[in-house]
Amino acid sequence: MVEGPECRYARSSDGSQIAYQVIGDGAVDVLVVAPLFIPIDLLWDEPRAVRFLHRLSSFARHIWFDFRGTGGSDGIASSEYRMLESWVEDMVAVVDDVGCERVAVLQLGGFGMGPLFAATRPGRTSALVLFNTTACMRGAVDYPEGLSEEEFAAIPAMGAEMVFSVETQAPSLVDDVGFRRWYERALRLSAPPDVRRRRLLAGCNTDVRSVLGSVRSPTLVVSKQGSRLAAHCRYLADHIPGARLVELAVGSDILPFLDSGPVLDAAEEFLTDHRAAPEPDRVLATVLFTDLVASTPQVAEMGDRRWRNLLDTHNALVRTELDRFRGREIKFTGDGILATFDGPGRAIRCACAIRDALGALGLEVRAGLHTGEIELHGDDVAGIAVVIGQRVSALAGPGEVLVSRTVADLIAGSDIMLVDQGTHELKGVPGSWQLYSVAN
Repeated sequence: MVEGPECRYARSSDGSQIAYQVIGDGAVDVLVVAPLFIPIDLLWDEPRAVRFLHRLSSFARHIWFDFRGTGGSDGIASSEYRMLESWVEDMVAVVDDVGCERVAVLQLGGFGMGPLFAATRPGRTSALVLFNTTACMRGAVDYPEGLSEEEFAAIPAMGAEMVFSVETQAPSLVDDVGFRRWYERALRLSAPPDVRRRRLLAGCNTDVRSVLGSVRSPTLVVSKQGSRLAAHCRYLADHIPGARLVELAVGSDILPFLDSGPVLDAAEEFLTDHRAAPEPDRVLATVLFTDLVASTPQVAEMGDRRWRNLLDTHNALVRTELDRFRGREIKFTGDGILATFDGPGRAIRCACAIRDALGALGLEVRAGLHTGEIELHGDDVAGIAVVIGQRVSALAGPGEVLVSRTVADLIAGSDIMLVDQGTHELKGVPGSWQLYSVAN
Protein backbone atom coordinates (compact mmCIF):
# COMPACT_ATOMS: atom_id res chain seq x y z
CA MET A 1 0.00 0.00 0.00
CA VAL A 2 1.32 3.45 -0.97
CA GLU A 3 0.27 6.52 0.97
CA GLY A 4 -1.04 9.30 -1.26
CA PRO A 5 -0.93 13.06 -0.74
CA GLU A 6 -3.19 14.82 1.72
CA CYS A 7 -6.77 15.30 0.59
CA ARG A 8 -7.82 18.93 0.17
CA TYR A 9 -11.30 20.40 -0.15
CA ALA A 10 -12.63 22.99 -2.57
CA ARG A 11 -15.99 24.65 -2.06
CA SER A 12 -18.23 24.59 -5.12
CA SER A 13 -20.70 27.28 -6.13
CA ASP A 14 -23.54 25.82 -4.03
CA GLY A 15 -21.36 25.34 -0.97
CA SER A 16 -20.63 21.64 -1.52
CA GLN A 17 -17.14 20.51 -0.48
CA ILE A 18 -15.23 18.67 -3.20
CA ALA A 19 -12.35 16.40 -2.15
CA TYR A 20 -9.26 16.47 -4.34
CA GLN A 21 -5.56 15.59 -4.42
CA VAL A 22 -2.65 17.25 -6.24
CA ILE A 23 -0.07 14.72 -7.41
CA GLY A 24 3.34 15.19 -9.01
CA ASP A 25 5.19 18.32 -10.09
CA GLY A 26 5.47 17.94 -13.87
CA ALA A 27 5.49 20.86 -16.28
CA VAL A 28 1.85 20.53 -17.41
CA ASP A 29 -1.12 21.17 -15.13
CA VAL A 30 -3.71 18.45 -15.77
CA LEU A 31 -7.20 18.17 -14.28
CA VAL A 32 -8.21 14.50 -14.38
CA VAL A 33 -11.89 13.72 -14.88
CA ALA A 34 -12.33 10.10 -13.84
CA PRO A 35 -16.07 9.42 -13.51
CA LEU A 36 -15.51 6.07 -11.88
CA PHE A 37 -16.95 4.89 -8.59
CA ILE A 38 -13.47 4.75 -7.05
CA PRO A 39 -12.60 7.30 -4.34
CA ILE A 40 -9.28 9.00 -4.95
CA ASP A 41 -7.90 7.83 -1.58
CA LEU A 42 -8.41 4.18 -2.59
CA LEU A 43 -6.46 4.52 -5.84
CA TRP A 44 -3.29 4.30 -3.74
CA ASP A 45 -4.25 0.81 -2.55
CA GLU A 46 -4.03 -0.75 -6.04
CA PRO A 47 -0.51 -1.15 -7.55
CA ARG A 48 -1.69 -0.75 -11.15
CA ALA A 49 -3.37 2.55 -10.31
CA VAL A 50 -0.24 3.72 -8.46
CA ARG A 51 1.90 2.98 -11.51
CA PHE A 52 -0.54 5.04 -13.59
CA LEU A 53 -0.29 7.96 -11.15
CA HIS A 54 3.51 7.84 -11.11
CA ARG A 55 3.72 7.67 -14.90
CA LEU A 56 1.43 10.68 -15.23
CA SER A 57 3.59 12.52 -12.66
CA SER A 58 6.60 12.17 -14.96
CA PHE A 59 5.27 14.98 -17.16
CA ALA A 60 2.36 16.58 -15.28
CA ARG A 61 1.13 18.02 -12.04
CA HIS A 62 -2.23 16.29 -11.98
CA ILE A 63 -5.35 16.98 -9.96
CA TRP A 64 -7.87 14.26 -9.12
CA PHE A 65 -11.19 14.86 -7.40
CA ASP A 66 -14.17 12.90 -6.10
CA PHE A 67 -17.41 13.85 -7.81
CA ARG A 68 -20.02 15.09 -5.38
CA GLY A 69 -21.84 12.12 -3.93
CA THR A 70 -18.68 10.01 -4.20
CA GLY A 71 -15.84 9.26 -1.79
CA GLY A 72 -14.68 12.22 0.29
CA SER A 73 -16.89 14.84 -1.39
CA ASP A 74 -20.21 16.03 -0.04
CA GLY A 75 -23.36 14.14 -0.94
CA ILE A 76 -25.88 15.28 -3.51
CA ALA A 77 -28.13 17.21 -1.19
CA SER A 78 -28.79 20.39 -3.14
CA SER A 79 -32.25 20.79 -4.64
CA GLU A 80 -30.53 22.55 -7.53
CA TYR A 81 -28.25 19.65 -8.52
CA ARG A 82 -27.83 19.59 -12.30
CA MET A 83 -25.40 16.70 -12.91
CA LEU A 84 -23.16 17.70 -15.84
CA GLU A 85 -23.45 21.39 -15.04
CA SER A 86 -22.80 20.79 -11.33
CA TRP A 87 -19.82 18.58 -12.14
CA VAL A 88 -18.32 21.27 -14.37
CA GLU A 89 -18.82 23.81 -11.58
CA ASP A 90 -17.00 21.40 -9.23
CA MET A 91 -14.13 21.22 -11.74
CA VAL A 92 -13.90 25.01 -11.77
CA ALA A 93 -13.93 25.12 -7.96
CA VAL A 94 -11.07 22.62 -7.74
CA VAL A 95 -8.97 24.42 -10.34
CA ASP A 96 -9.55 27.73 -8.55
CA ASP A 97 -8.62 26.22 -5.19
CA VAL A 98 -5.36 24.86 -6.60
CA GLY A 99 -4.64 28.25 -8.14
CA CYS A 100 -4.43 27.16 -11.79
CA GLU A 101 -5.28 29.74 -14.42
CA ARG A 102 -5.43 27.15 -17.21
CA VAL A 103 -5.37 23.36 -17.18
CA ALA A 104 -5.32 20.51 -19.63
CA VAL A 105 -8.38 18.33 -19.04
CA LEU A 106 -7.80 14.56 -19.17
CA GLN A 107 -11.09 12.66 -19.17
CA LEU A 108 -10.81 8.95 -18.50
CA GLY A 109 -14.11 7.48 -19.62
CA GLY A 110 -17.67 8.55 -18.96
CA PHE A 111 -19.88 11.20 -20.49
CA GLY A 112 -19.38 14.76 -21.71
CA MET A 113 -17.88 16.72 -18.79
CA GLY A 114 -14.56 17.37 -20.55
CA PRO A 115 -16.04 18.82 -23.76
CA LEU A 116 -18.58 20.84 -21.75
CA PHE A 117 -15.84 22.33 -19.56
CA ALA A 118 -13.70 23.18 -22.61
CA ALA A 119 -16.61 24.73 -24.50
CA THR A 120 -17.92 26.85 -21.62
CA ARG A 121 -14.50 27.75 -20.14
CA PRO A 122 -12.22 28.10 -23.18
CA GLY A 123 -10.01 30.58 -21.35
CA ARG A 124 -9.34 28.01 -18.60
CA THR A 125 -8.65 25.05 -20.93
CA SER A 126 -5.19 24.67 -22.47
CA ALA A 127 -5.93 21.26 -24.03
CA LEU A 128 -8.39 18.37 -23.93
CA VAL A 129 -7.61 14.64 -23.92
CA LEU A 130 -10.55 12.22 -24.08
CA PHE A 131 -10.04 8.50 -23.47
CA ASN A 132 -12.94 6.07 -23.90
CA THR A 133 -15.35 8.98 -23.64
CA THR A 134 -18.82 9.34 -25.15
CA ALA A 135 -20.92 12.32 -26.18
CA CYS A 136 -24.15 10.33 -26.03
CA MET A 137 -25.05 6.76 -25.11
CA ARG A 138 -28.49 6.53 -26.66
CA GLY A 139 -28.68 5.78 -30.36
CA ALA A 140 -30.63 7.90 -32.84
CA VAL A 141 -31.10 8.16 -36.58
CA ASP A 142 -28.18 10.59 -36.70
CA TYR A 143 -26.21 8.69 -34.05
CA PRO A 144 -25.98 4.99 -34.96
CA GLU A 145 -22.95 4.72 -32.66
CA GLY A 146 -25.28 4.72 -29.65
CA LEU A 147 -27.21 1.92 -28.01
CA SER A 148 -30.33 0.62 -29.70
CA GLU A 149 -33.65 1.22 -27.95
CA GLU A 150 -33.65 -2.43 -26.82
CA GLU A 151 -30.13 -2.14 -25.38
CA PHE A 152 -30.94 1.17 -23.74
CA ALA A 153 -34.12 -0.17 -22.18
CA ALA A 154 -32.15 -3.08 -20.69
CA ILE A 155 -29.84 -0.82 -18.65
CA PRO A 156 -32.17 -0.38 -15.63
CA ALA A 157 -32.57 -4.15 -15.37
CA MET A 158 -28.78 -4.65 -15.56
CA GLY A 159 -28.16 -2.08 -12.85
CA ALA A 160 -24.97 -0.28 -11.91
CA GLU A 161 -23.57 -3.38 -10.22
CA MET A 162 -23.37 -5.26 -13.50
CA VAL A 163 -22.34 -2.28 -15.63
CA PHE A 164 -19.47 -1.46 -13.26
CA SER A 165 -18.54 -5.05 -12.45
CA VAL A 166 -15.04 -6.47 -12.83
CA GLU A 167 -16.33 -8.59 -15.71
CA THR A 168 -17.33 -5.44 -17.61
CA GLN A 169 -14.62 -3.00 -16.56
CA ALA A 170 -11.59 -5.29 -16.28
CA PRO A 171 -12.24 -8.61 -18.04
CA SER A 172 -8.54 -9.49 -18.03
CA LEU A 173 -8.58 -9.57 -14.21
CA VAL A 174 -11.73 -11.55 -13.46
CA ASP A 175 -9.64 -14.32 -11.87
CA ASP A 176 -7.40 -11.96 -9.89
CA VAL A 177 -8.80 -12.34 -6.36
CA GLY A 178 -6.79 -9.44 -4.92
CA PHE A 179 -7.88 -7.02 -7.61
CA ARG A 180 -11.52 -8.06 -7.35
CA ARG A 181 -11.46 -7.59 -3.58
CA TRP A 182 -9.98 -4.07 -3.93
CA TYR A 183 -12.30 -3.02 -6.78
CA GLU A 184 -15.53 -4.22 -5.14
CA ARG A 185 -14.50 -2.56 -1.87
CA ALA A 186 -13.86 0.69 -3.74
CA LEU A 187 -17.35 0.54 -5.23
CA ARG A 188 -18.93 -0.07 -1.84
CA LEU A 189 -17.08 2.86 -0.26
CA SER A 190 -17.74 5.23 -3.14
CA ALA A 191 -21.52 5.63 -2.90
CA PRO A 192 -24.63 3.58 -2.00
CA PRO A 193 -26.04 1.33 -4.74
CA ASP A 194 -29.06 3.58 -5.36
CA VAL A 195 -26.79 6.58 -5.95
CA ARG A 196 -24.66 4.63 -8.42
CA ARG A 197 -27.79 3.44 -10.23
CA ARG A 198 -29.34 6.92 -10.46
CA ARG A 199 -26.09 8.43 -11.71
CA LEU A 200 -25.69 5.71 -14.33
CA LEU A 201 -29.23 6.23 -15.66
CA ALA A 202 -28.89 10.01 -15.65
CA GLY A 203 -25.54 9.83 -17.42
CA CYS A 204 -26.93 7.54 -20.09
CA ASN A 205 -29.59 10.16 -20.85
CA THR A 206 -27.15 13.06 -21.30
CA ASP A 207 -26.28 14.24 -24.79
CA VAL A 208 -23.51 16.78 -25.45
CA ARG A 209 -23.26 16.32 -29.21
CA SER A 210 -24.43 19.89 -29.73
CA VAL A 211 -21.48 21.11 -27.62
CA LEU A 212 -18.68 19.50 -29.60
CA GLY A 213 -18.48 22.08 -32.39
CA SER A 214 -17.84 24.80 -29.78
CA VAL A 215 -14.66 23.19 -28.40
CA ARG A 216 -11.70 25.34 -29.44
CA SER A 217 -8.96 23.77 -27.32
CA PRO A 218 -6.41 21.43 -28.94
CA THR A 219 -8.01 17.99 -28.54
CA LEU A 220 -6.76 14.41 -28.58
CA VAL A 221 -9.21 11.50 -28.63
CA VAL A 222 -7.84 8.10 -27.61
CA SER A 223 -9.65 4.79 -27.92
CA LYS A 224 -8.91 1.09 -28.05
CA GLN A 225 -9.27 -0.75 -31.33
CA GLY A 226 -12.22 -3.10 -31.23
CA SER A 227 -13.64 -1.55 -28.06
CA ARG A 228 -17.41 -1.03 -27.89
CA LEU A 229 -16.57 2.63 -27.27
CA ALA A 230 -14.37 3.02 -30.36
CA ALA A 231 -17.23 4.28 -32.55
CA HIS A 232 -18.17 6.85 -29.88
CA CYS A 233 -14.58 8.08 -29.83
CA ARG A 234 -14.46 8.38 -33.62
CA TYR A 235 -17.61 10.48 -33.46
CA LEU A 236 -15.94 12.82 -30.96
CA ALA A 237 -12.88 13.18 -33.16
CA ASP A 238 -15.01 13.85 -36.23
CA HIS A 239 -17.09 16.56 -34.55
CA ILE A 240 -14.58 18.46 -32.39
CA PRO A 241 -12.82 20.96 -34.69
CA GLY A 242 -9.22 19.93 -35.35
CA ALA A 243 -9.31 16.94 -33.00
CA ARG A 244 -6.74 14.20 -33.46
CA LEU A 245 -7.74 10.53 -33.07
CA VAL A 246 -5.41 7.78 -31.82
CA GLU A 247 -6.66 4.20 -31.78
CA LEU A 248 -4.52 1.86 -29.72
CA ALA A 249 -4.14 -1.87 -30.27
CA VAL A 250 -4.29 -2.78 -26.58
CA GLY A 251 -6.48 -4.97 -24.38
CA SER A 252 -10.22 -4.93 -23.82
CA ASP A 253 -10.20 -3.51 -20.28
CA ILE A 254 -12.14 -0.28 -19.80
CA LEU A 255 -10.53 0.89 -16.55
CA PRO A 256 -8.01 3.56 -17.60
CA PHE A 257 -5.09 2.42 -15.45
CA LEU A 258 -4.97 -1.02 -17.04
CA ASP A 259 -2.84 -1.15 -20.22
CA SER A 260 -2.09 2.48 -19.38
CA GLY A 261 1.36 2.79 -20.95
CA PRO A 262 0.25 3.51 -24.53
CA VAL A 263 -2.56 5.80 -23.30
CA LEU A 264 -0.22 7.99 -21.29
CA ASP A 265 2.45 7.90 -24.00
CA ALA A 266 -0.06 9.42 -26.42
CA ALA A 267 -1.22 11.95 -23.80
CA GLU A 268 2.35 13.00 -22.94
CA GLU A 269 3.34 13.53 -26.56
CA PHE A 270 0.23 15.60 -27.18
CA LEU A 271 0.25 17.67 -23.99
CA THR A 272 3.94 18.52 -24.06
CA ASP A 273 4.01 19.43 -27.76
CA HIS A 274 0.70 21.22 -28.33
CA ARG A 275 0.41 24.96 -28.78
CA ALA A 276 -1.77 26.90 -26.38
CA ALA A 277 -5.21 27.78 -27.67
CA PRO A 278 -5.75 31.44 -28.63
CA GLU A 279 -7.86 33.74 -26.50
CA PRO A 280 -11.50 32.89 -27.20
CA ASP A 281 -13.81 35.11 -29.23
CA ARG A 282 -16.53 32.46 -29.23
CA VAL A 283 -17.85 30.49 -26.28
CA LEU A 284 -20.62 28.02 -25.49
CA ALA A 285 -23.28 29.70 -23.37
CA THR A 286 -26.95 29.54 -22.50
CA VAL A 287 -28.86 32.54 -23.80
CA LEU A 288 -31.89 33.83 -21.86
CA PHE A 289 -34.46 36.22 -23.30
CA THR A 290 -37.36 37.53 -21.24
CA ASP A 291 -40.21 39.74 -22.37
CA LEU A 292 -43.12 41.34 -20.55
CA VAL A 293 -46.47 40.17 -21.89
CA ALA A 294 -48.79 42.84 -23.37
CA SER A 295 -46.53 45.71 -22.28
CA THR A 296 -47.76 48.15 -24.96
CA PRO A 297 -51.40 48.15 -23.75
CA GLN A 298 -50.14 48.52 -20.19
CA VAL A 299 -48.15 51.62 -21.14
CA ALA A 300 -51.26 53.22 -22.62
CA GLU A 301 -53.30 52.40 -19.54
CA MET A 302 -50.78 53.45 -16.91
CA GLY A 303 -49.12 56.44 -18.52
CA ASP A 304 -45.44 56.97 -19.20
CA ARG A 305 -44.36 57.98 -15.69
CA ARG A 306 -45.99 55.09 -13.86
CA TRP A 307 -44.78 52.67 -16.53
CA ARG A 308 -41.22 53.98 -16.24
CA ASN A 309 -41.31 53.52 -12.46
CA LEU A 310 -42.57 49.97 -12.94
CA LEU A 311 -39.84 49.25 -15.49
CA ASP A 312 -37.22 50.53 -13.04
CA THR A 313 -38.56 48.05 -10.47
CA HIS A 314 -38.57 45.34 -13.14
CA ASN A 315 -34.94 46.02 -13.99
CA ALA A 316 -33.86 45.99 -10.36
CA LEU A 317 -35.60 42.66 -9.71
CA VAL A 318 -34.10 41.12 -12.84
CA ARG A 319 -30.59 42.26 -11.88
CA THR A 320 -31.05 40.79 -8.40
CA GLU A 321 -31.88 37.38 -9.85
CA LEU A 322 -29.04 37.58 -12.39
CA ASP A 323 -26.60 38.22 -9.55
CA ARG A 324 -28.08 35.38 -7.55
CA PHE A 325 -27.69 32.85 -10.38
CA ARG A 326 -24.42 34.28 -11.75
CA GLY A 327 -25.86 35.38 -15.07
CA ARG A 328 -24.22 38.01 -17.25
CA GLU A 329 -26.40 40.97 -18.19
CA ILE A 330 -25.95 41.77 -21.87
CA LYS A 331 -28.67 44.38 -22.33
CA PHE A 332 -32.21 45.31 -21.49
CA THR A 333 -34.51 45.20 -24.49
CA GLY A 334 -37.05 47.78 -23.39
CA ASP A 335 -39.37 45.44 -21.52
CA GLY A 336 -37.12 42.40 -21.19
CA ILE A 337 -33.55 41.20 -20.78
CA LEU A 338 -30.88 39.40 -22.79
CA ALA A 339 -28.49 37.54 -20.50
CA THR A 340 -26.03 34.68 -20.79
CA PHE A 341 -25.02 31.88 -18.42
CA ASP A 342 -22.26 29.28 -18.46
CA GLY A 343 -24.73 26.63 -17.30
CA PRO A 344 -28.28 25.90 -18.56
CA GLY A 345 -29.62 24.74 -15.20
CA ARG A 346 -28.83 28.03 -13.50
CA ALA A 347 -30.28 29.89 -16.47
CA ILE A 348 -33.57 28.01 -16.06
CA ARG A 349 -33.62 28.66 -12.31
CA CYS A 350 -33.01 32.35 -12.97
CA ALA A 351 -35.78 32.56 -15.56
CA CYS A 352 -38.24 30.96 -13.14
CA ALA A 353 -37.14 33.29 -10.34
CA ILE A 354 -37.61 36.34 -12.58
CA ARG A 355 -41.06 35.10 -13.59
CA ASP A 356 -42.08 34.59 -9.96
CA ALA A 357 -40.66 37.91 -8.73
CA LEU A 358 -42.42 39.87 -11.47
CA GLY A 359 -45.60 37.88 -10.97
CA ALA A 360 -45.75 39.24 -7.43
CA LEU A 361 -46.01 42.70 -9.01
CA GLY A 362 -48.85 41.63 -11.25
CA LEU A 363 -46.57 41.42 -14.31
CA GLU A 364 -46.53 38.42 -16.63
CA VAL A 365 -43.31 37.50 -18.38
CA ARG A 366 -42.36 34.95 -21.01
CA ALA A 367 -38.85 33.49 -21.23
CA GLY A 368 -36.91 31.48 -23.78
CA LEU A 369 -33.55 29.71 -23.48
CA HIS A 370 -31.14 28.06 -25.86
CA THR A 371 -27.58 26.77 -25.45
CA GLY A 372 -25.16 27.29 -28.30
CA GLU A 373 -21.99 28.99 -29.44
CA ILE A 374 -22.10 32.76 -29.19
CA GLU A 375 -19.77 35.38 -30.64
CA LEU A 376 -18.23 37.83 -28.19
CA HIS A 377 -18.19 41.46 -29.34
CA GLY A 378 -16.98 43.46 -26.37
CA ASP A 379 -19.96 43.68 -24.01
CA ASP A 380 -22.37 42.38 -26.64
CA VAL A 381 -23.01 38.95 -28.12
CA ALA A 382 -24.15 37.73 -31.51
CA GLY A 383 -24.57 34.56 -33.54
CA ILE A 384 -27.24 32.06 -34.49
CA ALA A 385 -27.58 30.85 -30.87
CA VAL A 386 -28.72 34.34 -29.86
CA VAL A 387 -31.28 34.37 -32.68
CA ILE A 388 -32.59 30.95 -31.66
CA GLY A 389 -32.96 32.04 -28.02
CA GLN A 390 -34.96 35.06 -29.12
CA ARG A 391 -37.21 32.97 -31.36
CA VAL A 392 -37.84 30.44 -28.57
CA SER A 393 -38.81 33.28 -26.24
CA ALA A 394 -41.28 34.62 -28.80
CA LEU A 395 -43.11 31.27 -28.78
CA ALA A 396 -43.47 31.15 -24.99
CA GLY A 397 -46.83 31.87 -23.46
CA PRO A 398 -47.55 34.16 -20.49
CA GLY A 399 -45.69 32.87 -17.44
CA GLU A 400 -43.97 30.15 -19.47
CA VAL A 401 -40.27 29.30 -19.52
CA LEU A 402 -39.57 27.58 -22.84
CA VAL A 403 -36.29 25.83 -23.70
CA SER A 404 -34.75 24.20 -26.75
CA ARG A 405 -33.89 20.51 -27.11
CA THR A 406 -30.22 21.37 -26.63
CA VAL A 407 -30.94 22.74 -23.16
CA ALA A 408 -33.05 19.68 -22.34
CA ASP A 409 -30.21 17.33 -23.31
CA LEU A 410 -27.69 19.15 -21.14
CA ILE A 411 -29.78 19.12 -17.95
CA ALA A 412 -30.56 15.39 -18.04
CA GLY A 413 -30.13 13.98 -14.56
CA SER A 414 -31.19 17.18 -12.82
CA ASP A 415 -34.38 17.74 -10.84
CA ILE A 416 -35.72 20.21 -13.41
CA MET A 417 -38.90 18.81 -14.92
CA LEU A 418 -39.71 19.53 -18.57
CA VAL A 419 -42.86 19.03 -20.63
CA ASP A 420 -42.49 18.27 -24.32
CA GLN A 421 -44.21 20.96 -26.41
CA GLY A 422 -43.54 19.32 -29.77
CA THR A 423 -41.63 20.65 -32.76
CA HIS A 424 -41.86 24.20 -34.06
CA GLU A 425 -40.56 26.35 -36.87
CA LEU A 426 -38.36 29.23 -35.72
CA LYS A 427 -38.52 32.27 -37.96
CA GLY A 428 -35.34 32.61 -39.98
CA VAL A 429 -33.80 29.41 -38.54
CA PRO A 430 -33.59 26.27 -40.70
CA GLY A 431 -35.27 23.02 -39.66
CA SER A 432 -37.79 22.08 -37.01
CA TRP A 433 -37.01 22.60 -33.33
CA GLN A 434 -38.25 20.52 -30.43
CA LEU A 435 -39.20 22.71 -27.49
CA TYR A 436 -39.96 22.01 -23.83
CA SER A 437 -41.68 24.07 -21.12
CA VAL A 438 -40.34 24.08 -17.57
CA ALA A 439 -42.78 22.45 -15.17
CA ASN A 440 -41.04 23.51 -11.93
